[in-house]
Amino acid sequence: MASGWQTTPPLDNAQAGGWALVRSPQGFLADTNGVLFPRDWLKRQELPLIAEHGLGHFDDQPVWLLQVEHSAEMPGCFWQGLRQFMLQADYPTFRMLSFAEQVAHWDLNHRFCGRCGSRNRQVPGERCLRCPECGLDSYARISPSMIVLVTRGDELLLARSPRFVPGVYSTLAGFVEPGESAEECVVREVHEEVGIQVGNLQYLGSQGWPFPHSLMLGFHAEYVGGEIVPQPEEIEDARWFAIDQLPPLPMQRSIARYLIDLYVARRLGHPEPQLPR
Repeated sequence: MASGWQTTPPLDNAQAGGWALVRSPQGFLADTNGVLFPRDWLKRQELPLIAEHGLGHFDDQPVWLLQVEHSAEMPGCFWQGLRQFMLQADYPTFRMLSFAEQVAHWDLNHRFCGRCGSRNRQVPGERCLRCPECGLDSYARISPSMIVLVTRGDELLLARSPRFVPGVYSTLAGFVEPGESAEECVVREVHEEVGIQVGNLQYLGSQGWPFPHSLMLGFHAEYVGGEIVPQPEEIEDARWFAIDQLPPLPMQRSIARYLIDLYVARRLGHPEPQLPR
């Protein structure tokens, strides 16, 4: 039975066979059949390979990541960025690519020891890069961040960043500071970004966000007081929207859209959506 994507401890690179993803700074290699290629065949090609990592299993078959220095011409193939796959691919494939993207960033950013500058080496059986000189271990870095839907009865506070697709409004988000709880981050970031106070926080779920290495912690918060004052350079526009007059929203599989759809469903008595897993 197909199992979709399953992350596992690192696979042994000495093992033959299996499937592989290829990633360059320009994105992932794909053809009309998808993003998985026979690993042994790929390793016979003249790819500018800089690292290899065993990722897990897709439909019970082992999958490796081949990290290449730059994109290479491959007959019948093309390179595509992760955001395009987020829009087009099925969710198990997107999850696999998301994990591969985060492993790739970890590998690129920790090739050398941050303490003494020596070349790091992979630790067999662990997703860890270790300095052979000073022993410093470098693991994949995950940055916790909060994302919150602020409401006032049948009104939703939505905002847009200059980086958004034109016309789209979304929830507020921000990174957790050192020594800060996720709840404290919600209160601080909302006040910084739009100038209002919130309370009655409810945690609703989390989602890995591989752009490049965030863990989004989703909340609902109720308006307490204040007037909307958008943060310069961060928030292009922010306003209250009636529940039946919402603007264009983020894509369905994002946690931002889940927070919005969940609140609307609860207010209208509709079946509650599920956060994609």
